[in-house]
Amino acid sequence: MLAWIAYATVALVWGSTYFAIALGIEGFTPYGLMALRFSLGAGLALAIGRMKGEALPTRRNLPHLALVGAFLLAGANSLVAVSETFLSSGVAAILSALVPLGLALWSQERVSGRTWLGLGLGLAGVAILTNPLEGSVDLRGVGILLLAVNLWAYGTIHGRRYVQGGGLMTNVGIEMLAAAALCHLIALATGGYTHAPLSIRSLSALLYLVVFGSVVGYTAYIYIAKVWSPAKMGTYAYLNPVVAVLLGSAFLKEPFNARMALGMAIILVGVAVVQLRPNTAMAVEDPA
Repeated sequence: MLAWIAYATVALVWGSTYFAIALGIEGFTPYGLMALRFSLGAGLALAIGRMKGEALPTRRNLPHLALVGAFLLAGANSLVAVSETFLSSGVAAILSALVPLGLALWSQERVSGRTWLGLGLGLAGVAILTNPLEGSVDLRGVGILLLAVNLWAYGTIHGRRYVQGGGLMTNVGIEMLAAAALCHLIALATGGYTHAPLSIRSLSALLYLVVFGSVVGYTAYIYIAKVWSPAKMGTYAYLNPVVAVLLGSAFLKEPFNARMALGMAIILVGVAVVQLRPNTAMAVEDPA
């Protein structure tokens, strides 16, 4: 039952974080937003871990935790924020549904013909979604998000294979702490933390990302990544775009047309072909 609660949390909360990021970068720079998000999130997660009396990770695990934080959070999550300076939050969520495909590519398992079919369908969906003839999708943002997907997939697989022991909240806090350090350095080197006066919307978005996107959502993701197979838990990525598109369209007046709907549908079919198969076919993990 706990795994299903965690799954629902990731599916719903992370769908809404694309919308929250879009609000946050109205005042914050992308890396400024992520630096503050992960700094505050790390402090909260570590405090919860200490209150629960969790075991500390071993020295052997620390480099792996830092690497996971660098790839998943400072890398992939931050690049999602960067991509949303070029893309709508809905399109960002749709492209992020390629995460399960990234996992299939980065795994060392044998790739079946069915998997290649799914990969082909996913790529076809991206091509339709990003048709430059209509000019509604910026290819720079698409490239940034595809890089984010690959970083997320690699970091997830690395964490599943090499991070052993330690308390859940404490491990999450250390990963966020490593990500925060990198994001602060990048923010300082690329223009600072804000680019416009901060509004209630931007500050509220930051608070939401700290509590729900980072501590609640990311902790739930790390949990199901350990207890469920990727084929089962990776389906959260199918639900994220639905939430993000509805929020972006309703509150940000972001565009959504028939071509984008078709591209989204084909991407999701491709992901389903790869992931919805017998659990014996693949045993790597898949979420920032």
